[in-house]
Amino acid sequence: MQADELYLELIVFRPCVLIPVYNHERAIGEVVRGVLAHNVPCLLVDDGSSPACAAVLDRIAADAPTQVMLLRHRDNEGKGRAVLTGIYHAARKGYSHVLQIDADGQHCIDDIPHFLEESSINPAALIVGCPVYDESVPPIRLYGRYLTHIWVWINTLSMHIKDSMCGFRIYPVMPVLNLMQRHKLGARMTFDTEVLVRMFWEGSVVINMPTRVSYPKDGVSHFRALSDNVQISYMHATLFLGMLRRLPKLLKSKRDKGNK
Repeated sequence: MQADELYLELIVFRPCVLIPVYNHERAIGEVVRGVLAHNVPCLLVDDGSSPACAAVLDRIAADAPTQVMLLRHRDNEGKGRAVLTGIYHAARKGYSHVLQIDADGQHCIDDIPHFLEESSINPAALIVGCPVYDESVPPIRLYGRYLTHIWVWINTLSMHIKDSMCGFRIYPVMPVLNLMQRHKLGARMTFDTEVLVRMFWEGSVVINMPTRVSYPKDGVSHFRALSDNVQISYMHATLFLGMLRRLPKLLKSKRDKGNK
C-alpha cells in the first residue's frame, strides 16, 4: 500500500464541494442551493469574475456564512488554477476530499450523495463522472470529446478513464497536493484531463460514475476555440512523451492487472 493510500485509510472522511466560478451569475445561485440541500459545505472560487457576478457570490456567501466559503482571484487565472486554489484551501481547513462541480448548472446535483458514498468506501480513489447526455448536448461537443478520449487511452495504455473532461469528480486532497509539488499542472481547460492522467500514472485508482449532464439553453461557455485547442494539443503531446518515458512501467502494470 502506498503512503497516500495508507494515510487516506486512516483519516476521517470529511468532504467539501468546490465550485470554480467565472461569470456564471445566472446559474450559480441555484447550483449552490442544490449543493447545500445535501448538507455538505461549499467552497466557491471566484476566478476574476465581473462585478455583477462578484456581487451575486457575495450575497450567496453572506446568506450562508457557516456553509459557504468564498475565495477570490483578482484576475481570471483559469479553471485549473481556481481548482488548485480551492484544493489548497480545503487542505488548510482539514477537508479530506474535494468534490468538484461546474458552476453553469449542467451537472446533476442530486448525484452528489452517490459520489460521496462511493468516495467514502474508496477514499484513495478518484471518483470521476462519466456523462450521460440528454438531447440538449451540442453534437460538435459530443463528437469533439472523443479525440481527447482517444489520446487519454493512448497515454494511459488503458481505458480505465472513461471521460477525462467531465467537471464532476472527487479528488482525495493529499495525493493531489503531492502531485502539485512535483508537476506544474495546466491552469485552464487542460487541467481536468492532465490531472487524471498524471494521477493514474502514479497509481491512483479511477472509479467511473455515470451522471446526467445537460446543457442549459442560456449556458455560458468560456472555451476559447483557438488558444484552448492549442493548449490541449500541446498537453496531449507532452503527456504522450511522458507516456513513452513510462512505457515499461505502464506495460508492467498492465500485465500485473491482467494476471489478477
